[in-house]
Amino acid sequence: MAKTASKEIGAWVTALGAKEPTPGGGAAAAVAAAIGAASGAMAAIYTTRKKDEELGVAEDARKLAASLNAAAASCISVADDDATAYAALQASWKDKDMSAEDKAKVEAAALAVPVGLVRTCHTQIKAVMDFLPKCNPNITSDAKVAVHLLAGAGRAAYQTVLVNRPPEELKTELRGLVTEMGAAEAGLLD
Repeated sequence: MAKTASKEIGAWVTALGAKEPTPGGGAAAAVAAAIGAASGAMAAIYTTRKKDEELGVAEDARKLAASLNAAAASCISVADDDATAYAALQASWKDKDMSAEDKAKVEAAALAVPVGLVRTCHTQIKAVMDFLPKCNPNITSDAKVAVHLLAGAGRAAYQTVLVNRPPEELKTELRGLVTEMGAAEAGLLD
């Protein structure tokens, strides 16, 4: 399977819609998160005008743009991690000789991918929300798009978490993060 970063978006979407196990919902959530983070990075980098320099917000904007661009690149890798984890999980279902301990490791790895994505989405939403009051007012809509996409990606990743049967304590933690993301998103609708 070709790496997500090397595929054109149209070809990747076509692959997502095909009757193949990967890419799947977890990878779709990761790509959505990457697009959200990149949208936030664009809003931040456009907050580096002379006026923003004079107001003292340009340096924070550059740091946020770099952080969001790094998060976007990481999320693209997460799409591939999801495919790898799912392939291992599928193989474990068919491998009658695999020990229970090894199967548990495979299941834990498959769960870790969407758990990490939910947490990443939450962290990046907080960063964008903290930045919004400083954002170039001509481009705040792109920062808000970042929040909406990251929140949707976080909810989608949470659904993948649920399929992987997380422990109740982890489920409660992540549900709290999803609720916080939804509240941030809802606050932008007015």
